[in-house]
Amino acid sequence: MLATLYGTGLRVSELCALQIPDIESQRMVIRVRQAKGQRDRLVMLSPWLLQLLRGYWKQYQPPVWLFPGRTLTVPITHDRVRSMCRHAGELVRLPHPVCPQLLRHSFATHMLEAGVDLRRLQLLLGHRRLDTTSLYLHVTSHTLQATPKCFQIYYAA
Repeated sequence: MLATLYGTGLRVSELCALQIPDIESQRMVIRVRQAKGQRDRLVMLSPWLLQLLRGYWKQYQPPVWLFPGRTLTVPITHDRVRSMCRHAGELVRLPHPVCPQLLRHSFATHMLEAGVDLRRLQLLLGHRRLDTTSLYLHVTSHTLQATPKCFQIYYAA
């Protein structure tokens, strides 16, 4: 579940609503139905995540919801996902709490650092406005290295 959050950049509500048919392995996409703003969208499905999800499905065989709740007939709750994120962070002794939004933010940051353009990232994250996506353009060592050096001032000793 946590790998799906990080590997797709889904919102926690979108993750909770995923059903088995939403995993389109032939096209290597995950269909996000009626996401924020009541719009459908597709997100990428990496071969690594597909293999992980197949192993998960073989072991648990959830009938409807990809990540069912306490009973198989209801989806997992937002609170349960948040709790599992927090617990996973504590298990590996991370210094800061882990939440689903952190995994989404990490996905976006890593996509930008890998060279994905802002417009494509906007589509992957399901943002209506580009300025929302641009919030992920915080300063990283990668963006600093890509900045032209034409404004550097050299001082003579």
